[in-house]
Amino acid sequence: MNSSSKYLYAAATLVAIGLVAFAATKGTAPSSYDDFARCITQNSVKMYGTWWCGHCRGQKDMFGSSFQYINYVECSDIPSRDMKQECKDVGVEGYPTWQFADGSLAPGEQSLETLSQRSGCELPTQDL
Repeated sequence: MNSSSKYLYAAATLVAIGLVAFAATKGTAPSSYDDFARCITQNSVKMYGTWWCGHCRGQKDMFGSSFQYINYVECSDIPSRDMKQECKDVGVEGYPTWQFADGSLAPGEQSLETLSQRSGCELPTQDL
């Protein structure tokens, strides 16, 4: 292998390592919604949803990686689409459904602004 081939090989190896490192850390950086999502959970707000619900996916996507901090209750085990008793007992009739500290329910996708108002949690004003 000549010296230019060695440099090319070394450069390609460094790029590959960089891409792997980027992929491995993607989504682990703090999101601007982390504190907001934590506050929602600390204020006794829950989201009830299912693995198969497209609107639930949309709601989760609004939070991005910060959804991990939301108190989420899965209402249906894979592969079933039957509603778990826990969700029936709360009064869930559709997905997603948000339950607030006062026990009230809000069915359907909720805007982040609505969740902020209903939970008393401040939305971030800018991205990190």
